[in-house]
Amino acid sequence: MTVFVVSLFLPYTINFNVATPDRRPSLPRRLTRTLSQESAGLTPSLFDSQSRLGPQGPTPPETPAVNAHHEEFFSQSGYAAIEKRFPKPRDPHSTALNDPLSPDWGTGRVFNQPRSRADSPPPVSILKHAKEWKSRAAARARARKGESQEQDRRRSHDRIFADLDWAVVPGDQGNGGLKNAVQAAGEGGSLQDKTWVGTLGMPTDALEDTQKSDIECKLENEFDSLTVFVDDNDFDGHYSRYCKTILWPVFHYQIPDNPKSKAYEDHSWVYYVKINQAFADKIVTNYKRGDTIWIHDYHLLLVPSMVRQKLPEAQIGFFLHVAFPSSEVFRCLAVRKELLEGILGSNLVGLQTEEYSHHFLQSCSRLLNVEATKDGIQLEDRFVNVLHLPIGINTVSLSATRESADVKEWLDVILERYRGRKIIVGRDKLDHVRGVRQKLLAYELFLNKYPQWKEKVVLIQVATSTTEQAELDATVSDIVTRINSVHSTLAHQPLVFLKQDISYAQYVALLTVADCLMITSLREGMNLTSHEWVICQDGKYTHKRHGVLILSEFTGSASLFGGRELSVNPWDYRQCANAIKLALEMDPQEREHRWLDLHKTVTHHTAAHWFSSFIESLARYWMEHSSRDTVSIPRLSVNSLVEKYRSASKRLFLLDYEGTLASYGSPTSIILTSPQRTIDVLNDLLLDERNVVYVMSGRKPEELDRLFRRVPSLGLIAENGCFLREFGNDEWIEMADISKVAVWKKGVNNILEYYRERTEGSWIEERHCSLSFHYANAEDLQAADRQAGECANHINDACENQRVHAIPIDGALLVEPIDWSKGTAAVQIMDRLKEKLVSEKSEEMPEFIMVAGDGRDDEVIFRWANKLGKAGLVKHVTTVSVGSRNTEAMATLTQGVTGVLSALQKLAALS
Repeated sequence: MTVFVVSLFLPYTINFNVATPDRRPSLPRRLTRTLSQESAGLTPSLFDSQSRLGPQGPTPPETPAVNAHHEEFFSQSGYAAIEKRFPKPRDPHSTALNDPLSPDWGTGRVFNQPRSRADSPPPVSILKHAKEWKSRAAARARARKGESQEQDRRRSHDRIFADLDWAVVPGDQGNGGLKNAVQAAGEGGSLQDKTWVGTLGMPTDALEDTQKSDIECKLENEFDSLTVFVDDNDFDGHYSRYCKTILWPVFHYQIPDNPKSKAYEDHSWVYYVKINQAFADKIVTNYKRGDTIWIHDYHLLLVPSMVRQKLPEAQIGFFLHVAFPSSEVFRCLAVRKELLEGILGSNLVGLQTEEYSHHFLQSCSRLLNVEATKDGIQLEDRFVNVLHLPIGINTVSLSATRESADVKEWLDVILERYRGRKIIVGRDKLDHVRGVRQKLLAYELFLNKYPQWKEKVVLIQVATSTTEQAELDATVSDIVTRINSVHSTLAHQPLVFLKQDISYAQYVALLTVADCLMITSLREGMNLTSHEWVICQDGKYTHKRHGVLILSEFTGSASLFGGRELSVNPWDYRQCANAIKLALEMDPQEREHRWLDLHKTVTHHTAAHWFSSFIESLARYWMEHSSRDTVSIPRLSVNSLVEKYRSASKRLFLLDYEGTLASYGSPTSIILTSPQRTIDVLNDLLLDERNVVYVMSGRKPEELDRLFRRVPSLGLIAENGCFLREFGNDEWIEMADISKVAVWKKGVNNILEYYRERTEGSWIEERHCSLSFHYANAEDLQAADRQAGECANHINDACENQRVHAIPIDGALLVEPIDWSKGTAAVQIMDRLKEKLVSEKSEEMPEFIMVAGDGRDDEVIFRWANKLGKAGLVKHVTTVSVGSRNTEAMATLTQGVTGVLSALQKLAALS
């Protein structure tokens, strides 16, 4: 069995061997001098430290606000240095950065690769449409006149790559945590056969068809990777325009003010669909029966449904690595339904935390008007399980990396550089989500409030910025300059701000020597930097150990660590500043106690545990789904049923009424009658004293009394288990607490009334223990369906503590107690039979149970009866689902009411 790991980017890319000098800018004079010192055998520091360190310590910085020395200290040049940031293609112990600060797609900053040929998208603002149109018209005019020198230069540049040698190298794009998890699963033996599916993370329009074919073959044969080749224009529209401009901000609660142009959003959505379809086609082409398909992250939300359409029996899982927003935020997306329906093509949907799972279930209930339970989503034809499972890190690989010579060298250098000072470390991408600005403002407040610390502490903040965040970049630069200008001394600079990423060895060394890691993300799925920091704080390689973690409460990791970190609200600068002071002054015993708890959590929730747990859960749920599929469930064998019936000395029938024993009737019908055939069949069954017959319904007790007044001794279950009339008895038993029901009904009725007033043609039905909001006859059914989803979401949130839930049914919304169902009524029936067995020696327990029903509310009693059969508590159990839907019943009857009555009539004739 092959596991298809489907991610937007493969863990590999292509580097073309261009015989040119290093493309990076020439190094500063100080750095050149430092590198020459290294070649002479001096300390491998990029500071000119040995030449400038005197007995009094390091020479003061030339200007407190200048960061040049620090940037040179961590700087890297050339591909050989940059290569250290990434894992080796075939090294099993090589680790990728779990939170890589990847460069923008198509920039070619790291590898020798072609430029993107993508066209410019429509203007973000509608106000720029006219200007853009004129600009493009002028460009077309210049092209007609032969003024296309830029295009000629681009073609010349692209032609270079046609004759160059190339090599497969680790990619600089993509999900580092996922790459490490796959590696950990392979090393641990839980993943035997896997195939990556993704793009190369580079523009490919400039490549020749033969090159693409060669690259595809090499990756498939030697690297277990299927390459999805797409047009540069399509990929740019998908990734840069839709994913990063629209989806990413919304998923992180940053509802974008742009695009203000509908044309822009429509344009990028088309490309989003095209890329998702390209992935689905690649999967379907290479799929073999028994394979597992695991799709990852928000770039590919439509792929599960697209694959499901072509492979209805496939085992499909989906995991969202980023946060999932509340339904109030998610509903701002114009294509919200399409995205949710795309995800629900999966058998199993995984999210990082319980909060994100709740938001996803809530969004499905509200926007799709489907039944959402704590376990997942009930669709018309199947069930989609939802679980929360936090991703972790590859602790084994990280431990191996820490033993490398590069890391040990950098440990010595950093400890020497910042000897006698407390080190706070941060590593983030400079965008509006990671909270770098908030962190720096909090640090500035800390230095202002506690000036005694300004010469004893240094914050090393690693950040990379993009051109799209120019305003934020400028704001952060101003804060950095202000902090170092105000708080620096002749011998110390309290803030080291690096606008560059660092090598993996430097990164691990920083985590090892840090006294505190500070993460102030405004929203983040799971921050794996904090997990790596915990592992590095064991004190194995330095005297520093058991540092303190300051972590934003808005990260998924905060819910995992359970308060052993210092949880902060990034918007509360005073709280963050006080947390810094608390972290620096915390006594060693408390630090150790906190670290031990964190270490226990991180070493349990590892990358390998995450991978194997998801795959095992997916396989289990898929088996359950397959067993419930109507294709897998046999038709009811009446002959077999007859044999079981004959051999039993005591029999119990639990039969649903509407849709099973009789066709559906109007709930408002004044004259309540049952079809004569139904009455005759029930009476015939009851002629045999060995038969105990119960009829189940959602109707009120008094309605059932009227319906079955001509069937004496019949047992009845009313309002889906809230009332029970025992077999052979005329008295009703209240299973639910009517006084508690009255309390919640008042509030729920007000909510239903609110939505009734806004839905023309709807009405409210009140029963003793339930309320129904009917809208099948509404004037605008689509709007009514939307109102019903809102109503269900409102009730489920407001009444959760009162053990009440709202369930969408056909053309209505049913609100009823959680604790009472047909299943609880069935348990009560069996308990009463056991009591009679003890008190009346002649009474026997049933050897034959038949349960028949046609609705979702019957699934609970199917499940109950099946368990009795599997446990051997009842010799013969038959559960029958009427219709052709996904079910837990053991058999199906597609002839509807007629088929049920015919089968029962045949049994009754045997008595």
